[in-house]
Order: sequence, then C-alpha cells, then structure tokens
Amino acid sequence: MAPLDAIARTSLLTAALRAKETERPDRLYEDPLAARLVGALGGDLLGQVADASGPRHTDPGQGDPGHDVPGQKVPSTVDFNAIRTRYFDDYLLTQVTDGGYPQVVMVAAGMDTRAYRLPWTRPVELFELDRPGVLEAKESALGDEPVRQRVTRRPIGVDLLGPDWTDALVTAGYRPEEPSLWLLEGLLYYLTDDEARQLLSRVADLAAPGSRIAADMVSATTLTAPAVAPLLEVFERQGCPWLSGHDEPEALFAEYGIEAEAVQPGEESAHYGRWPDPVHPRHVPDVERVFLVHGVRK
Repeated sequence: MAPLDAIARTSLLTAALRAKETERPDRLYEDPLAARLVGALGGDLLGQVADASGPRHTDPGQGDPGHDVPGQKVPSTVDFNAIRTRYFDDYLLTQVTDGGYPQVVMVAAGMDTRAYRLPWTRPVELFELDRPGVLEAKESALGDEPVRQRVTRRPIGVDLLGPDWTDALVTAGYRPEEPSLWLLEGLLYYLTDDEARQLLSRVADLAAPGSRIAADMVSATTLTAPAVAPLLEVFERQGCPWLSGHDEPEALFAEYGIEAEAVQPGEESAHYGRWPDPVHPRHVPDVERVFLVHGVRK
C-alpha cells in the first residue's frame, strides 16, 4: 500500500478526534470504528493539535507560574470537530429522511464511517471519493465490517484535482440527472482558491437542480490571525498548510448556482453545548471564523 500524502494523513487526525469524542460521557455522537482507523500517525497528529490548542501563556519567571494571555486562545479543534461531525450527521440524515435523496456523495471521504454508523432511514447509494491509498487503508482497517442497513457503499479511488474523477463517479453508478446530496468536509481550506473553485464548479455541474451541497470553510482572516497561528503551524509542518478561506461563503457558492446559508459553531443551530469561544456577528470585520455551509443547487 502506498504511503498517504500529507493531506490524506489529516484523515487520521479526524479519526483520532472522533475516537476521543466517542470516549466522552457527554459525546455528541458515537463512532465505534474510529479507534481502528487512527494508527500511530493519527495519535501523533492529535497530540500536536492538542498542544497547539487552548490558552496561550506568558513565560513564567522565577516564582511566577505564568498566566493566560487574554485574546490569545486558539480556537478549539476538539470542540469544532465534534460540532462539525454532529452538525453534518444531522444534516445528512434530515435531508435523506425528508427529501428522499437516493445518492450521497462524500468528497474526500477519508476515514469517514457514516456508511457504517448512521441510522439511515431510506435506501441510499453512498459514493466515497478519495485517493486509492486512503480508501485501501480504511478498508484494510475495517475488514469485513458491514455497512448499515439501506446503504450501498461505492468507494471510488480518484484524484479530486485530476480531470477524470467525474467520469469515474458516473461509471460507478452516479446518476447526474437525479438529485443528490454532497458533503465536502475537512477539505476546501487545504486547496488553493483556484483549486477550491474548480472543485465547486465540477460538483455544481454534476448536481441536478434540487441537489444539496454542504461543506465547512474558514474565513480569509483565519489564515493570518495571530490566535490561530500555532494551529496553522502544525499543519504547515506536516506539509498540508491551509491555503484558502472566504469571508462570504454564501457569495462564493452563489457563483456556482448554489443558494447557500452559513452558520458558525456556537450559533444556536451549531452549538450543542460545546462551543467555548465567542461568536462574533457576521458584520464584525477581520475576525477569524469557521463556517458550516449548506445550500441547494438551483
């Protein structure tokens, strides 16, 4: 099996975060398979992220234990991941139940286990797009683990920045003339602006009117915010820096015919009692933000 590239390795971090969440008595979701997917590398990445998160401290002098620096708290990756996972879990299940979407496409699926763990209420074909090595690593770790009832899982090994992944998706059984449900989770900020736009354009071309598309994004300010710098340095060292952000995700999606809305973790529909940081109104400029975006293809 070929070693995972830098961006693909972040899927192991996500698995580690989901395994830790599953251990919590107040967990927002349960992913019993996550621990099998972490590996030593995922645990190491989680440790680096944990070290970079939390309050910044002054250097303690003699007899001085140090103290927190106001306004220098790195946004919580642990809490964000828990909220993001639960938010998109709820979103996918609601759309399949209420909208009857028969096709679900996971873009850069990584170590995602929703085909195995979510209680799908209607039959779905779940297409998992990612590098062949990533999908092979997941299937090797999960072995013969069965998917949930009503799910037909279709893994498709592709390069999402290459020219032919759309053909591979259709060849695997995707029907572009029928409404579909797409999730781009933990991906767009690892792409340049041009790459992210190219991907959104291709998704929009493949999504029939009435299809729904969801993603998480960061604001452009996040890429240069001093409070976020320690976390960004972790990903930079790993060879997978965050490369793009957008302060108006609704406007970006609208360029591709997607009428979208964005919420921030900590707002009423994306809090779950777990977001520890202030939530600044959208009109406040120059603020680091994370967005959970979803919309409908017109």
